[in-house]
Amino acid sequence: MQSFSIGRSGTVYLNMKDPAFLKRYYRFKTIEMVKGNEIYGSSPPDIFVGRVGYPNVYIGPLVPPRVGDTSVMGTPELWADKSIPEIVEYRSLLIRGLHLTRVDKVDNGKIEELTKEIAIADKYAEVSMKLSHSPSQRMSFSEYSQPFGPSAPLDRMQVGNMRADRRLESAYLDTDMGAKAATVELYEKGVPVSKIQKAFSAGVLGRKQSRRFVPTRWSITATDDTLSKYLLASVKSHPEMDSVRIYENYSLDNRWIIIMLPGSWEYESMEAWYPNTTWNASGKEIEIGASYEPFVGRKTYAEIGGCYYAARLAVSEHLEKLGRQAKVLILREVHPGYIMPVGVWNVREHVREALKTEPTVLSGLGDALSYASKKLEIPVNTWIKNSTLLKRLIYQRRLIQG
Repeated sequence: MQSFSIGRSGTVYLNMKDPAFLKRYYRFKTIEMVKGNEIYGSSPPDIFVGRVGYPNVYIGPLVPPRVGDTSVMGTPELWADKSIPEIVEYRSLLIRGLHLTRVDKVDNGKIEELTKEIAIADKYAEVSMKLSHSPSQRMSFSEYSQPFGPSAPLDRMQVGNMRADRRLESAYLDTDMGAKAATVELYEKGVPVSKIQKAFSAGVLGRKQSRRFVPTRWSITATDDTLSKYLLASVKSHPEMDSVRIYENYSLDNRWIIIMLPGSWEYESMEAWYPNTTWNASGKEIEIGASYEPFVGRKTYAEIGGCYYAARLAVSEHLEKLGRQAKVLILREVHPGYIMPVGVWNVREHVREALKTEPTVLSGLGDALSYASKKLEIPVNTWIKNSTLLKRLIYQRRLIQG
């Protein structure tokens, strides 16, 4: 695919729909801003903890070669209306310093301490890094965590102007509170989920003897799981929803239909990945995955991964706000315009956005499926074939009807 075209006036138009070109374009823009192996800038604040080699992992800050309020670069809650090129531009500027440590050595070195300080910063932290060499030209993309730019081993770092978030600082200083309790308390105090995830990853939450660095990918899912379970403990005691409600959202070439049905809590999230998308890059057919839980929950990790827990958090927040419980089905079509992975925040924030809209209210499951069939490309029978929840509901309805 050609990555640029030239207009009659000689203007060069870049093809931002080509993922390989997009990665190269922003990667080289970042490299051009970096002079040698010394980086000075304002971390959003953001850190990253790897998982390769666990329990020996690379930790360190994410720092752009820019000074000022860079908080938008590290706050997925602000990205719901952003395009993929905008998100890649934010994240490509974040240079990752790499420091190898053991996950249980959270108090055993200066870089470990400074990484924790950055994780509890209020808005942004001025960071100076000296790397062992100029950062690599490779960018990191994952469906689990948000992308970031080039990286290099970290020789030393300093943190200058920084103000701690008092809520996070209080949790850090409380060495008698468990990590789950601290996660819930921070959420109740209004700390954004993305900031809680970073604190969890940096090992600043929990009882003193249990604190660990947690790989970023794991901390994201653990936070979504902990908070949604906390909310669902209340949701499951609420009255059942008395009508069928459908919410929808279209963003980043993802189509979302969220169906809420009368009844006690059950939940299923389904994803259909078209060819030429992240999880179906070389496939010829649409790949559908689904994960389900009954009223009592599930004991095994969801087949579709972190997206399941991110969406469940958004749904449980909404039901708790309504004071209702319901059977919830999420149908997601991932079309080829979703040219590269940007992290599970995409699921959490876009389901949240869908649930802020006025729902379409219908009278029954049949009407809901008919409505969904007009909004999605995949036939209803295909969704039913791959769904545990739909098959249960349809089978139960047939039994009742005799």
